[in-house]
Order: sequence, then structure tokens, then C-alpha cells
Amino acid sequence: MSDIGEVCEPARARRSGGRSARVALRAAPLADDVRPVRGGMPGGQYKPLTDAGMAKIHESALEALEVIGLSQAPKSGVEIMTAAGAVQGDDGRLRFPRALVEDMLAVAARDITLYARDPKHDLHLTGTNVHFGTAGAAVHIVDPITLDYRDSTAQDLYDGARLVDNLDNIHFYQRTMVCRDVVDNREMDLNTLYACLSGTKKHVGTSFSDPSHVADCFDMLYMVAGGEEKWVERPFVSNSNCFVVPPMKFAEESCITMEDCIRRGMPMLLLSAGQAGATAPAPIALTIVQAVAECLAGVVYVNAIKKGAPAIFGTWPFVSDLRTGAMSGGSAEQALLTAGCAQMHRFYGLPGGAASGISDSKLPDMQAGWEQGITNALAGLAGLNMCYEAVGMHASLLGFCLESLVLGDDLLGQAMRLVRGIDVTEDSTSIEAMKEVCLGGPGHYLGSDQTLSLMQTEYVYPKVGNRMSPKEWNEAGKPLLLDTAIRRKNDILSKAGCVVDPEIDAAIRAKYNIYFR
Repeated sequence: MSDIGEVCEPARARRSGGRSARVALRAAPLADDVRPVRGGMPGGQYKPLTDAGMAKIHESALEALEVIGLSQAPKSGVEIMTAAGAVQGDDGRLRFPRALVEDMLAVAARDITLYARDPKHDLHLTGTNVHFGTAGAAVHIVDPITLDYRDSTAQDLYDGARLVDNLDNIHFYQRTMVCRDVVDNREMDLNTLYACLSGTKKHVGTSFSDPSHVADCFDMLYMVAGGEEKWVERPFVSNSNCFVVPPMKFAEESCITMEDCIRRGMPMLLLSAGQAGATAPAPIALTIVQAVAECLAGVVYVNAIKKGAPAIFGTWPFVSDLRTGAMSGGSAEQALLTAGCAQMHRFYGLPGGAASGISDSKLPDMQAGWEQGITNALAGLAGLNMCYEAVGMHASLLGFCLESLVLGDDLLGQAMRLVRGIDVTEDSTSIEAMKEVCLGGPGHYLGSDQTLSLMQTEYVYPKVGNRMSPKEWNEAGKPLLLDTAIRRKNDILSKAGCVVDPEIDAAIRAKYNIYFR
């Protein structure tokens, strides 16, 4: 059988004189509005929950808030939420009447925009618009060549940000790993924030280990933004806030941090991260119930502080391997949980985020590929606004791999192509091209005007994925996928520098102890 290159050759000969120029033109970078995939494309095709199922989860979540409530709110939080209508019982737990939850849902922010320092990377969280990005707190960096796990550093975090800034299908950069070379917690929070901001102009997500560190981090943000007013106009960093400790407890210090950040205009990710079979119930549906209840409590909390404050409904439950109790982030059950959570976000009409793309594999291997492919594809098809931890995460969030960012960019391009679906229009179903080819034409479509016009706008091509024939692959020296990813990673890092103005960078480094270059 002839390979595709041999079939193409006659067409090339017959259609010479302009064809190569057209191919080259369409291989050039495309404007965002004609690219085959891009951040913010609408999903929502996949619905593991029925309408009745979503309604039942909602009712059970409201019942849990009224009957069980949440414990351990800080004193400030108790004052804020009881003033809004929550009730503190003799057991100290805050309970939330149904009417209070419904009132706060009515004023909660919808159709929000997470700003980037470069407006072309703004994330519009409306409807079923899908965005893929990073997150996590890995404590190790994975070397896929030596197979070693070592402590992650501030330099690693900065390198990850620089890679993300140059990878089209990764739409935001939330803190991926812990700067374990920074011992002081205040300096770690500052280095975490600045490593992300120095490496990318896409939207950044970060965390604070202590409420007392918030003021210094905002001082740094104002320096990067060009002043407090500029920050307030376009807040380009969100706070990933684990305001609850499942099951059904507030996290006191995180709540205090949240209160401060909301008042300073920072968008909030309300993150509930129970683990089914451990800190959340074993049934998948009841795990979603608990996550929804906890995040609804967060909606009350946020809007009692400031009505309409931008917040992401971060139902983020994980799965346990019930044989061992260990986390299983790459499982089919995890994909179902995430997709079900995406439906609940749509049920409330709130911007939502959850985990997708975690791998239990220790390396970027075949297991990582199927785990990341399944969970990301279903998250996107379910219309999840913010798909966190989508690339780079290994060993059930304990390890991060820079090469996996590069490989994941290809994977996410394919996932977004699934999200886009099939365009059915008059042009795409017209048989005119068939008539031209079949009735006296060349008998194939390889060189047709229609094929050439759609080759870049209808189809997605991998940057590192290998589509050579065995003959071509052999002649090229049998390149391995990981080797190609390493080369692309090194090429990007050799060219990508700090994206903060040099004078501001110098001022920040003079004021704070920055650990990376």
C-alpha cells in the first residue's frame, strides 16, 4: 500500500503553481478568531447527571447545610455569616437556612472575567466556556530521564510559568509546586507569587500560607500592576483558597485570608477538596453533595462580605482507591466526579472549576497519557469553566514534570478539538466538492481548494506528537516522544525571559529576597 506522501505527490505535481504558497500561508500563525481551538470554547455536550439527578443533589446539599452545617468558622466569619442570616447552634456549628442560600445565590457574581496582564489571555467564565490550566502543590519535580524525584524549587516554578506562557493550549498558570528551597513561609509566599508573575502574562492563581503574608504580597502586586488603582481595574491574580477542611469544617486561617483578599478585590477560588471514601462519602453522587454544600456555604460567606464579589465555585472532590485509601486522581471515577461537578456549576449558573488531568503515574508514560486524556476530555466536554491541574501533575499530585507541560499542550489541543465538536453548516455539508472530485476530477481530495482552505482552521496538529510513517520515522533516527518534548522545553526556556518590566523587577528584588533568576 502506498503511504500518504506517495499519494500526495501526483496532486502536488498537478496543482503546482501557487499550491505551495497557499500551504505555507496557512501554516503561518493564525489569528485567535480563526484558530481551530482556543481557550473559552463552549462545551457541555457530556452530561453524566440527569436533570432529576442535579435537582436531587441540590436538595440534599441544602438539607446538609440546614441540618449539619459547618464548624470551626473564625470569629470574624461567624459575625459576617450570622449577620447575613446563618444560625450558630449550641454546638458551635453554623447552619444555613435554605432562604439564605437562595438569596446569596441570587446576588452571586456570574459571567466573570479573570483578567490577565495581557488582555488577549483574559478568561471569560460564562456559560460552558472551557479553559485548561495548572494548579497543585507538588513537593517534587520529576526527571523523566533519571527517573528521580527531587525537591521542587522556586526556579522550577518560574520555569513552569515560562513554559506555560509559550504553550497555546494552557490558558492560565496557577501555582503548581511548593518552593521547598525557601524555608521561611513569608518568603515562600512571595517567591511563589513572583515566580508565576515573572514567567507569564496569563492569569495567575496563588495561595497564601498565612493571613499575615497577604499585605506584602499585595504590595508586590501593586508594584507589578503599576499601582493599586491599576490592580483594582484588572485584578490578574486569583486566590486559590481551601476555605473548608472536609467534611464540613471551615479552615480558620484560610477564611481570614479570604476575607482580606475579597476586600482587596482579588477573585476567589472557593476550593472544597474532599476525597471520596476518606474525607468525603464513598458514593460519587454523595461526594458531589458534600462538595456542593461546602461551596454553597462559601457563596454565602463571600457575598456576605461583598455582594457580587468574583468567586469560582470550586467543587474539587478527589477519589480514593478504596483498596488502600490512596488518592486516585487519574481514575474514571475522578473523571465522572469532575464532569458531574461541572453540571452542578451550570445548574447554579455560577463560574466553576474542578480538577482534571491528574495522573497517578510517576512519569509521563502511557498510563499518564490515558489518565490525562480521559479526565481532561470529559471535563472539557462537560463544559467545566476552569480545568485545574490539567497538565504536569504526577504521582497523585506529589510530583510535577516540566516535560509533561509540553506533552500536555498537545493533549489539550486534542481535547479542545473534541470540545469544539463538528461544524454543520451549508458549506460543510455541500456536495460541490464531492462533485468536483468524483465527476472527472482526480479521485481524491488531497489538493482540493476546500482541503487547503480548511487544513489549519478545521484540524489540529500536534507540536511534539509523531505522525510519521514507519519509513519516515526510521529515516529520522527513530525519535522518541519524550526526546522531542525535552528539546521543545529547552528551546522555550532558552528564549523565554522575565515578563516583568526590568525596573520593576529590580525594585522587587531589592525589596524582597527572590530565590530564582
